[in-house]
Parts: sequence; structure tokens; C-alpha cells
Amino acid sequence: LRDEYHGCRTMLEAELDKLRSAPPIAGMPEIILRRGAGAYICGEESAMIESIEGKRGMPRLRPPYVAQVGLFGRPTLEHNFETLYWVRVLLEKSGAWFTSQGRNGRKGLRSFSVSGRVQQPGVKLAPAGITIQELIDEYCGGMLDGHSFYAYLPGGASGGILPASMNAIPLDFDTLQPYGCFIGSAAVIVLSDRDTAVDAARNMMQFFKHESCGQCTPCRVGTAKAAALIEQPKWDLALLADLSTVMRDASICGLGQAAPNPVDCVVKYFPHELA
Repeated sequence: LRDEYHGCRTMLEAELDKLRSAPPIAGMPEIILRRGAGAYICGEESAMIESIEGKRGMPRLRPPYVAQVGLFGRPTLEHNFETLYWVRVLLEKSGAWFTSQGRNGRKGLRSFSVSGRVQQPGVKLAPAGITIQELIDEYCGGMLDGHSFYAYLPGGASGGILPASMNAIPLDFDTLQPYGCFIGSAAVIVLSDRDTAVDAARNMMQFFKHESCGQCTPCRVGTAKAAALIEQPKWDLALLADLSTVMRDASICGLGQAAPNPVDCVVKYFPHELA
């Protein structure tokens, strides 16, 4: 658990105390809550294992994969926490109920963590395949007063940036890739006409520069170089394109491979901001 999540840690520790004091459940394995140091890179599966083992969180070269050689050299199964959450719901309500919840041809429910210029930000349990416009209007109370919907990041820092005109794309795991984006953890950020995609991209690239573990040169040097390039009044588009290609092709893990997404989206969808 990231150490910044103090409230979550308190709740989880309380629930674990209840479980330990209750009569034992046959077949229930011991649950260990391990506090991490808060590195973004530890969202990568092998970096997380390195951190749990007490080492610096850095991605491993693969193969071998963690399912073969994982935690303390043992085959390891890693789950997204939301996956484990839905196991209980599926057992209680059935898979048929779950798959009936989607929209626009998609199946299931998703936890969308919505932030930005909306009236009611927060975690929204909404149908898979919902559009950003539906999410804003039906689950977030609309835009803040005096703000007009301008752009959105569908998948957090590395999920890319799309203009408000592309507000009818179903939000799900395989619907955004054709547009150079992805949903990832569904951390949706809504921008208004008081924001710019350029500023958002600059903010994201500084974040990647800070959170790069430094293990591989394409990510370590690439994020720093990209951050410097996009701070310039006039962007060197050819150099940024070359840098993006190298980072995608040669970075060890998904951080470096996806870090160029916000910049690439600005060039593709917001050229008027670069004029």
C-alpha cells in the first residue's frame, strides 16, 4: 500500500485486526499488509515485487515473468485490487448480472476516479463503456459554474489527452487505443476552457521525469529531455517525434513507453495551442 494513503491503511489495518480476532476460516491464507514508499513506478508488477522484498522499486527484465519467478523467487500471481473487489460481487450477484451493467456494447462496471473541473469529483461506480460526456453529466453533476468542457485525460497521467469534441468514445479497456490513448486505471481528469492541453502535458512530463526509476536510459533521459523541450515557446516537433519513438521502443517498462502519450496527443489533437 502506498504510504500516502493513511486513511486506507487505517481502515485496512482495522479490518485485518477483526479478521485475526475472529474464529479461523479453513483454508484462509495469512494476509500481510506491506507499506510501500510511495513510488509511482511500483505500480509496475515486478517493481512492486522488488519493493515488497525490501529493495528499491525498479522493474525487472523479462523473461522470466513474475508468474514464473516472482516474490522471493517463487511463482507469483498479482491482481489489480479492483479485480479482487469484483470477485465478491460476482459471487453474490452472478456473472450475468455483472455483464448486463455495461453501455454501448461493453460489459460490467468500472470505478472511475474523476478529478478536474467538475461539480462532484470522486470515485464513480459507472457502467463500462460510458462516455466522458455521460460520466460528467450523470455522475459528476456537470462542469463547474463558469467552466466549459475542453478536454479530458481518460486514463490518468499516461493515458493521453483528448478534446471535448471526442466525447462520444466508450470508455473501456480496448476502445481508446485507436486514438493513441488508453483507460488504464480509469483516473479521468476533466479540463475546462480555463486550462490548456499544453500545460497539462508539461505537468505530466514533469511528473514522469520525477517518477522515473532511472534504470533505463530511454526513460531516464527521455523524460528529462521531453520535459525541457516542451517548456520552450516553440516545440521542436521532429525531435519530439523521434524521442517518442525511442522511448516507446526501448524503455524497459510501461512508464517510459507511455510517457510520450500526453505530448503526442497535444501535437495530434491540439495543434492550435502550438501555433
